Amino acid sequence: MTDELSRNERIKEASDYLRGTLAEGLREEITGAIIEDDQQLVKFHGMYLQDDRDLRPERARKKMEKAFAFMIRVRIPGGVLTPQQWLTLDKVARDYANGTMRLTTRQTVQLHGIIKSNLKATLKAIDSALLNTIAACGDVNRNVMCNPNPHQSHVHAAAQDLAKAISDHLLPRTPAYREIWLDGERIAGGEDEVIEPIYGKTYLPRKFKVVVAVPPSNDVDVFAHDLGYIAILDDAGNVAGWNVTVGGGMGMTHGEPDTYPRTADVMGFCTTADAVKIAEAVVTVQRDWGDRKSRKHARLKYTIEDRGLDVFRAEVVRRAGVKLAPPRPFTFTSTGDQYGWTQGDDGRGHLTLFVQNGRVQDGPGAAQQTALREIARIHQGDFRITPNQNLIIANVPTGQQNEIERIAREAGLLAPWSGLRRNSMACVALPTCGLALAESERYLPELMTALDEKLAQRGLSADDIVIRMTGCPNGCARPYLAEIGLVGKGPGRYNLYLGAAFDGSRLSKLYAEDLDHGGIVAALDPLFAAYTAERQKGERFGDFTIRAGFVEKTGNGADFHANIGKKRAA
Repeated sequence: MTDELSRNERIKEASDYLRGTLAEGLREEITGAIIEDDQQLVKFHGMYLQDDRDLRPERARKKMEKAFAFMIRVRIPGGVLTPQQWLTLDKVARDYANGTMRLTTRQTVQLHGIIKSNLKATLKAIDSALLNTIAACGDVNRNVMCNPNPHQSHVHAAAQDLAKAISDHLLPRTPAYREIWLDGERIAGGEDEVIEPIYGKTYLPRKFKVVVAVPPSNDVDVFAHDLGYIAILDDAGNVAGWNVTVGGGMGMTHGEPDTYPRTADVMGFCTTADAVKIAEAVVTVQRDWGDRKSRKHARLKYTIEDRGLDVFRAEVVRRAGVKLAPPRPFTFTSTGDQYGWTQGDDGRGHLTLFVQNGRVQDGPGAAQQTALREIARIHQGDFRITPNQNLIIANVPTGQQNEIERIAREAGLLAPWSGLRRNSMACVALPTCGLALAESERYLPELMTALDEKLAQRGLSADDIVIRMTGCPNGCARPYLAEIGLVGKGPGRYNLYLGAAFDGSRLSKLYAEDLDHGGIVAALDPLFAAYTAERQKGERFGDFTIRAGFVEKTGNGADFHANIGKKRAA
């Protein structure tokens, strides 16, 4: 049986609860890397070994080792930070990383370019701010996302509390993180079962993602994740309980139709008191039923496709000892952020800023990282990272609002006029991601400038149209749920997907393959023209491309790959 397991499963099993030889590898000064097995284990500690791919050719010519460094991802349930925690991460970025902070599509912060000899100092600095990176990557439950909009403060508080409770409950129990990075003492004794009561020695078959949504906003993209909770309010506007969703996931592989993105199913309704029990049950069923032979078939979405939702639900109910009620009605209206000021239930203000592709840095004429540092030094509320890579300066007293807005405006952090840009996301891709086939973060702004020119000609500049780009088909920026999705196929070339729902409930469909910059613009411009001429009142761009016959509507799962391509001449 063991011979049939994937290599990663054998690495986990032999790792002594994620220790491996990481401690020894950190002391090895001859290389900036760590051994291959430990490269898998270090993900569970919240980091990836990467190298600067821009420098590969030159370093190869000089017969030098690749420019190895680590990306560290912080665990921030719900994306909420104190101003002091923000300042600590900003300082870590400047002291040990590449000087920038990257807000992610999962409401956390990534730091790039940390060399091996600085890893422990970096982790200790993060720990000093009462933060950590454990389980931010790896085959475990990752950062739990939560609707961040604090203007619904009493509802948000319930959602944030649930996100934190699930995050804490599903946290790995191994002491390896503290031993290796924070010089903690190894505790002698203890049974294996006690070390990881939920995960066991081999953890999960693949990564696992949980989100908490508060309608009408689907900013967390609840249908894109393994497990989701949708707040259901009673007549008084309080949380009555949660619709539970299971089986969403974005990743696939080019040319392999048995891999596909999938939107989650609504499994049932539970009370807040039972929500964590349901979460544990879903995780343990996936732990036991998930595919440990093929990592490409190991996500929960494939488990549910293989077993069926009814069978899966019955096992979850059995393990949780909780009955699920039928799902209750809900309505989502968008996946985007509500920019500018909103007023909370308590009278405080919340300012949602636009951070292009989540990259916090100082650039020509826009010292955004400096500005956010300045805000953090005077701000009395909190910082909330959104699932769209943006930032909310939350709980601002009336007397501070003008000053904080001034600082943000001068740094170019207020939302742009372009509806396309306001609804854009990109993954990091090159030069640091080892999986990237094409550019994403560095290229999308240039493409949007070209598309904005076309939209302006059609009178569509301010229209909210969701565009997302990834450098590979893994889908980190959730491109298959974007009205315009662009997925890297090779250097400078992308597959174009159309037809997703504006509210995040429907996947897109492949429209055209292998397009370069000019090809993307040429493919979309006639669609913009048709949208202007033929759209119905209130009709969204994704819905229009289906109704007007440009692409087929996607069902779910394997249907994603059916009936692809252009259906109407543009």
